[in-house]
Amino acid sequence: MHHSDSNVRIETLLDMPVIDLSNLTVEGVQEGFKSGAFTAESLTQACLRQIDLYNSHYNAIIFLNDAALADARAIDQRRQAGELLGPLAGVPVVIKDPMDMVGFPTTAGWSLLCSKAGGVDLMPETDAPVVARMRAAGAILLGKTNVPVLSSSGTHADNSWAGPTLNVVMPSRVPGGSSTGTAAAVGASMAVLGLAEETGGSIQNPASAQDLVGIKPTIGLVPNAGVVPLSGNRDVVGPIARCVRDAALCLDVLAGYTAEDPKTLAGVGKKPPLGYTSKLHAGALKGVRLGLYGPGWRNQPLSAETQQLYDGATQELKAQGAILVGDPFEGSGFAALRKETIPTADFDARGLESVPYDLQKYLERLGPNAALKSFAAFARATARESAFGPKGLLSFLHRLPQFVACLKSPTVPPDLSEFIAVKARYLEIVEEVFARERLDGLVFPQMRQELPLAGSGLTIKETTVSEINIAGMPAVAMPAGYYASGAPFGLLFVGKLWTEADLLAYAYSYESATRHRKAPVLTIR
Repeated sequence: MHHSDSNVRIETLLDMPVIDLSNLTVEGVQEGFKSGAFTAESLTQACLRQIDLYNSHYNAIIFLNDAALADARAIDQRRQAGELLGPLAGVPVVIKDPMDMVGFPTTAGWSLLCSKAGGVDLMPETDAPVVARMRAAGAILLGKTNVPVLSSSGTHADNSWAGPTLNVVMPSRVPGGSSTGTAAAVGASMAVLGLAEETGGSIQNPASAQDLVGIKPTIGLVPNAGVVPLSGNRDVVGPIARCVRDAALCLDVLAGYTAEDPKTLAGVGKKPPLGYTSKLHAGALKGVRLGLYGPGWRNQPLSAETQQLYDGATQELKAQGAILVGDPFEGSGFAALRKETIPTADFDARGLESVPYDLQKYLERLGPNAALKSFAAFARATARESAFGPKGLLSFLHRLPQFVACLKSPTVPPDLSEFIAVKARYLEIVEEVFARERLDGLVFPQMRQELPLAGSGLTIKETTVSEINIAGMPAVAMPAGYYASGAPFGLLFVGKLWTEADLLAYAYSYESATRHRKAPVLTIR
């Protein structure tokens, strides 16, 4: 971790206000600024101190931004000058490593893409649109967070050049991937918010594993240009936060059109005019019809303890006035659409056929001085551990018939007809079922059983990843209690395309009524 001033002088620490970072929300930050309890600079200093204390143990942050304090001072000056600043101005945040951030290498967790681990640095000349939007909103970018190699695991970051990241709630259990470091940084109060990204569970898994709120947005709502891809048509960037409102405020900043990502044209007119917090109120579940998990959605049962916790959560939802519909997908043919292209991880990888083409486009965007400018150069630079070779991390892609042609000709727009056909079918069935059952959304346990032990080789058993990542549907993950072991239990609200504001309202209503999340007890190494 490079960071010029890790030994903050003792006398400056004595002058620092005591800020309870563990339960700090965006609202709390804004109140603190207003009351003068702290400034953006002293808050940033407190977060850097938290990082100093805990990061060597949890390994969430892999690069620290030396400009963070200066950026915070600039926000304080703008506030003193009477400028009207948005809700994220002065709020400390972290960025997931695969998102391009000027001044930092984008390593995607891979030693071959990191000079200090003997590889080649990819230095972007411009921020990814999502990073640029956070900067423009005045958020203080503290640094970049750890991921597994090429974001290829939804369970952990054990193979990263920076070493494994621990779960801050239960270090003996897997932390969730691939936005592993972002979840750990937010969970350990090193930052208030973090940017995460999902192709196959990478927002919802770490959020649920570490007792946090995560939003996996509709594909096309938030730009994914300038983010190392696994699938240009599945990857989505979204926030991880400690409460629903904070996640909603972050989505306000991230969502919207940019010419850098033509997919985002689809989201125009889909954002709530008054923002993603506009529907949040404690009574938002009253009269709402929600479908429950069952074999019609996916023919994989819940463990006994998960079922018990889910039953408890359904009682809490009913107490809030929700109307629950058992297994609405029964007989719809939905469950039969899933193909396990990676049987060991229960994962349907369709849509990832295009990754050579998507990487070509990503590398072209880095700029004329980039160390690698094409997929061919990338393949050469990483040949000794080829991701696509017989033993490579992504060797399973050879099971997707349309991948092979794309790998041969990475500059040619790929044939994605199988992915498009299954995506269309998923969306048709969702439309039919939601109309027939008059559903407003679905509410499932995010995992079918509790988190596996770290290092066990077992993966997180989720309920929705392949389906909603192929269909492009939105979801909100949130804390909903604990297993007897202490492992977090989380719910997932899922909806039709573009229904983030409604899902956030349901999640907010549930959160207001139950307040399940407890701040984790942290350990200094």
